[in-house]
Amino acid sequence: MLIRTAARRRAAATAATACALAVALTACSGTTKDSAVEEGGDTGAAAASANPDAPLKKGLKLAFLPKQINNPYEKIVDEAGIKAAGEYGATGKEVGPSDASASSQVSYINTLIQQRQDAILIAANDPNAVCGPLKQAMKKNIKVVAYDSDTAKDCRQLFINQASSEQIGRSLVQHLGEQIDYKGKIAILSATQNATNQNTWIAFMKDELKLPKYKDMQLVKVAYGDDADQKSFQQTQGLMQAYPDLKGIISPTTVGIAAAARYLGDSSYKGKVVLNGLGTPNQMRKYVKNDTVEQFSLWNPEELGYLGSYAAAALASGQITGAEGEKFKAGKLGEYTIGKDGEVILGEPTVFDKKNIDKFDF
Repeated sequence: MLIRTAARRRAAATAATACALAVALTACSGTTKDSAVEEGGDTGAAAASANPDAPLKKGLKLAFLPKQINNPYEKIVDEAGIKAAGEYGATGKEVGPSDASASSQVSYINTLIQQRQDAILIAANDPNAVCGPLKQAMKKNIKVVAYDSDTAKDCRQLFINQASSEQIGRSLVQHLGEQIDYKGKIAILSATQNATNQNTWIAFMKDELKLPKYKDMQLVKVAYGDDADQKSFQQTQGLMQAYPDLKGIISPTTVGIAAAARYLGDSSYKGKVVLNGLGTPNQMRKYVKNDTVEQFSLWNPEELGYLGSYAAAALASGQITGAEGEKFKAGKLGEYTIGKDGEVILGEPTVFDKKNIDKFDF
């Protein structure tokens, strides 16, 4: 899959972005769920201390809570994280809603608290809607790790970021600009309106478009497919009906880019409208090979889940608290350093095209 040196990983892990959210630290090992912070207090950040030599605890219980249970990309992430848990003697499971609405994850968090999980790993549909129950989880010494899509700043100990948010957002515009010769109308097909990662990336896309070299490119619409295949397909159709002279679409969501490719590939716009964004090789392979899509980007989602699993275990074992500068080992991925505001960056995304797509299987 994606192979990097340990030094490169450490450098990537410490490179925090300007949009990173502040972290709330909680007590580490030495306490139990029964000795959690009293109601009305904070999550114990002031008293937190790390023991980097502490072994990973055996028998930890981890729960992955994706944006929606039927999202194929997040299924890859979660299954890899669950498999990783077996390497250090823990158990993992995936639970979640079938829709990606802002509050759909709340009831699942409450259930996981009742089940006394050691860690909850969440890809947040909304940065704030999940905060109440996540804070309750932390008060009970349940560690909270956001991955893929962050929560608000005080609702988790760590955020496992796929890559630099700024790098993702700007690079998608850069790639599309090169493909359309920096001229013409473009649109963005996003997931949900409240998705933290999507909105952060889009903010950097818009900032990139302010640069002089994009003066002849115009962003005419940001559409939302809610990470639902059929709605994303319909939103693509709507974009083309509203803007028949559209030159390019950026879809920073794996569901959206696959649905958009399906529509464009069977339409008169194939080869005329450039589609770029974030997708998995297995879902996009046929669209690359039939010339609907020239290129797209993504990190390795299996490595994202693997890293998140080890980070949660390190928190639950007291090796780290989430403070900047702390280090932990993530199995075969090597050592990572926690960056500013509790952010851990997996690494650089890969650009897939006809030349390399068959080298990947996920």
